[in-house]
Amino acid sequence: MPSLIVVSGLSEGDYYPLAQRTIVIGRQETCPIQVKDDRASRKHLQVRFDNGRHHAMDMKSANGVWINGRRIEGETELRDNDEIMVGDTRLVYLEREFPDRDSAFNHFKMVGQRSKPTIEQR
Repeated sequence: MPSLIVVSGLSEGDYYPLAQRTIVIGRQETCPIQVKDDRASRKHLQVRFDNGRHHAMDMKSANGVWINGRRIEGETELRDNDEIMVGDTRLVYLEREFPDRDSAFNHFKMVGQRSKPTIEQR
């Protein structure tokens, strides 16, 4: 089952396995995934499971939802390693579940290292 990890922001290190249900992400304490971020709306983002895939939808947040650097309009299908910005908090969508948050974070770090160039340019 896919999962989300918080890779930057005050909630950095949080890990959430996603089930086949709808989850709301936001600043409000009653959200299943609470993001401690002043730029996040109380109910900022909805992640919904449909036809075997998770989809993200902005819940009319003040600062919008950004996936891989682009502001989303309407519902957007999530793909492995998508970076989701909610306020100043960055989450990463992973298409698999991990036994714990440390395993998820180590996986994220390894994938991030693969994208870095081997020769630094000056």
